[in-house]
Amino acid sequence: MHPQETQGKIISIVAAIGIVVNGISALVFFRDKDKDLNAKGAYLHLLADTLVSAGVVIAGIIIFYTDIKWIDPLISLIIMLVVLVSTWSLLTESLRLSLDAVPANINLEEIKTTTLKVSGVKEIHHIHVWAMSTTKNAMTAHLILEENLSQNQIAELKHTLKHELEHLNIQHVTLETESVNCKEKDC
Repeated sequence: MHPQETQGKIISIVAAIGIVVNGISALVFFRDKDKDLNAKGAYLHLLADTLVSAGVVIAGIIIFYTDIKWIDPLISLIIMLVVLVSTWSLLTESLRLSLDAVPANINLEEIKTTTLKVSGVKEIHHIHVWAMSTTKNAMTAHLILEENLSQNQIAELKHTLKHELEHLNIQHVTLETESVNCKEKDC
């Protein structure tokens, strides 16, 4: 009912301290922000806090020198919009992870091309790729193999393919094998 008057000088001093603390903390997560969704979330949170503190410093200085009180809520609205825009990608990545969608950094056509280059593989289908965590991906697929491959050859083929898929950022692979005749009989 009786709000206190905004003290521009005090606001600016406290917010300036916040810029330093949050800025240094954001730098801790900067290196891993593109590798791990959790690090990206922490980085964006601290960067947003730094931005908020900078906005508060600006508002405090303007209030101190001009006595324009409405600048505080205006700066707050601007900061809110910047934070919303800058964190939108984090929201979409988090949603993709929680829905087990194909991770954004996975190219299914590249998976097919790489698989078909492995000797003995005729076709790949029923490909499912999802994130197991913010840094590890999994895949299941059905392979149609050439006829008359021995169990040792099939094991070697799977080993080779799993190694190749690691280069495409897929760390856990489960492969079901079928023969050409099996596909034609729909088994």
